Amino acid sequence: MQFITSNFFPISLALMSGAMLLWSMFGSRVRGINDVDANGALQLINHKNAFILDVRQPEEYKNGHLLNSQLIPLGNLQARIGELAKYKDRPIVVVCRSGQRSGSACVTLAKQGFTQAYNLAGGVMAWQKANLPTQKQG
Repeated sequence: MQFITSNFFPISLALMSGAMLLWSMFGSRVRGINDVDANGALQLINHKNAFILDVRQPEEYKNGHLLNSQLIPLGNLQARIGELAKYKDRPIVVVCRSGQRSGSACVTLAKQGFTQAYNLAGGVMAWQKANLPTQKQG
């Protein structure tokens, strides 16, 4: 008991670090986010006819996006969710720059009954790092 009271701060720090590590590993699942890496996303697109939703801003999208993706910025997603109704039972790969905004979009989609929304972990940056193709707009 004296050890614990004498080392309360380091023990607390270790426990908090462990909790943060566990949350980073499992937090996405708890929030309803299915992460997929670039190769997994490619498999969904090529073999499961996944729809690709890009939730970045228009300028980001113009500078390079996944082929055949549709742009709906995250801030507009709730208002435009009806446009995606036909994809409700189909895999949707959600994309942003790094995977943060697309994770939030996956939560929104799950709340609206989309059962197969996948967050591209690492976003377009991971896609490009895997040497997969993007296209630029205009």
